[in-house]
Amino acid sequence: MRLTGPGVLGPPRDMGEARRVLRRAIELGVRVFDTAWYYGPDVPNQLLAEAVRASSEEVVIATKLGWDYGAGLASAHAPEQLRAAMARDLRLLAGVPISIVHLRWTNDRRVSESFRRALAAMIEMRDEGSFHHVGLSNVGRDQLEYALPRTEIASVSNSYSVADQADDELVDLTARRGIAYLPWLPLRSGSEDQQAALRRWGKELDASPAQVALAWLLRRAPNIVPIPGTSSVRHLEENVSAAEVVLPDAAVRELAARSRKRVSDEPRTTRRFPRG
Repeated sequence: MRLTGPGVLGPPRDMGEARRVLRRAIELGVRVFDTAWYYGPDVPNQLLAEAVRASSEEVVIATKLGWDYGAGLASAHAPEQLRAAMARDLRLLAGVPISIVHLRWTNDRRVSESFRRALAAMIEMRDEGSFHHVGLSNVGRDQLEYALPRTEIASVSNSYSVADQADDELVDLTARRGIAYLPWLPLRSGSEDQQAALRRWGKELDASPAQVALAWLLRRAPNIVPIPGTSSVRHLEENVSAAEVVLPDAAVRELAARSRKRVSDEPRTTRRFPRG
């Protein structure tokens, strides 16, 4: 998402740095890349395809369907809209296997008829070979529990961070079911108290507040795969180094102070994750 221009539109200001970010990420061992055609639109997918084709490493590409551009970004969940968007992904990522496609939902947590039709379309496209695994994004527990008897769900991607812990129940549920959880906006700014705690523990551990926030997510549950976005190699390296930060139990408990905010906008140990 960050490899775009202002407002998530157009190409990034520094195309060379964007390419370096992706190359360096693969060099550092990053193997999960979250993307969507409607970022840009299309630019990050084109850059990602270029980087993956140039590498011999196996990576997990996780895309999203469910939004489109008209007068502005709007939901697009009709089966024909999902199929058109999938065709666009396949064209942009030609030759790069798409591991997971998330059905990106709205803030409506009901199992509506629209949700049922959209999920059925996702399952059909998966069964036709367009991609390997179905994921869900921005969903609630009822929607996940509706989907599970009908298909394997590889991952759930919702807003979750030190600042936004409203999804605690779903994090625990996905961990029990062996479903990967990809928190978007993992570095969302929280309250002044939360920010102060991140700074204090960062100073204690010789780490940045962002590294502490990511380390907390990695301690929170074994199925969590954070997806922090960046357009800078320096920030990328800092984010990846968060995996080396060892949080004491006291830090984990303090940062787990509940924050029941639900966010509506699209984002900003070895983890098991479906391959292919």
